[in-house]
Amino acid sequence: MLKVVPLLFPLRGVLHGRRYTYQWSCLLMCLYLCEGLTRGYTDPAPSNALAMIEVLLATAFLVSAMRYLRTTR
Repeated sequence: MLKVVPLLFPLRGVLHGRRYTYQWSCLLMCLYLCEGLTRGYTDPAPSNALAMIEVLLATAFLVSAMRYLRTTR
C-alpha cells in the first residue's frame, strides 16, 4: 500500500500529458525497477513473482513514456 503513494504525485501531470512530469516520473520508475529487480532475485518463491510483475510494469511505463517524449519533442 505504501508503494502506491509515490505514484499518485505524477498522476495528474501524466493524465494531462505534461512533458516535464513524464521526465521526472521516469526517474521515479527507475526506483521501482531497481527495487523490483532486487526483490525478484533475493525474495523466496511467491514474492519474487510479484516483484517480476513490478519489473514488467515499470519497464512498460518507461518504454511508453520514452516513446511519448520522443514523439512530442
